[in-house]
Amino acid sequence: VASTKKTFEIVKKYDFMYGAVGIHPEDVERLDESHMEWLKSLAADKKIVAIGEIGLDYHYDEPEREVQKKWFARQLDLAYELDMPIIIHSRDAAADTLDIMKAHHGDELNGVIHCFSYSKEIAREYLNMGLYLGIGGVVTFKNSRKLKEVVEYTPLNQILLETDCPYMAPVPNRGKRNSSLYLPEVVKTIAEIKGVSCEEVVAVTESNAVKVLGMM
Repeated sequence: VASTKKTFEIVKKYDFMYGAVGIHPEDVERLDESHMEWLKSLAADKKIVAIGEIGLDYHYDEPEREVQKKWFARQLDLAYELDMPIIIHSRDAAADTLDIMKAHHGDELNGVIHCFSYSKEIAREYLNMGLYLGIGGVVTFKNSRKLKEVVEYTPLNQILLETDCPYMAPVPNRGKRNSSLYLPEVVKTIAEIKGVSCEEVVAVTESNAVKVLGMM
């Protein structure tokens, strides 16, 4: 809740910034329905362009999984009600994330699976739903064979670039605080995998971002 409030304050302060509002799965333990009304009021602002990050995170297995599922589904319903795109966080929760999205308007919503980390088979499910995959610095890592296969399989017009700052800086800056200044390394790797120019990757993914966030 605190991070959502801070996001709203920042995007209101700077004309060139836009934001998303949502309750991250790590923070859902004490939610009640009043928080959904609060999110709804924030989302009415023209500077807010998506609901997120929302989703499931089973890495530490807390909050309780059933609580995470409840509020993930509720926020998907809210995004559907508001006709807003979604930004999905899913960590070690591939099956449950997909099942809940299929049951709660996933194929009717626009959005991105943030920091995609699953298999090509899971990617296929999301791509068939019309969603986008967020690709960041991990794709440059030597041990990222699975993600490279996903990028090779995914149409360029369903890829978004991202940083996930401060984490997962791309090679050769791995281990440093991440920054959008390092995105050219992600672009270069995607271009090599797809057999296209860096300029094409930049142009298409920029167009994708504008489209998915409804900022055309």
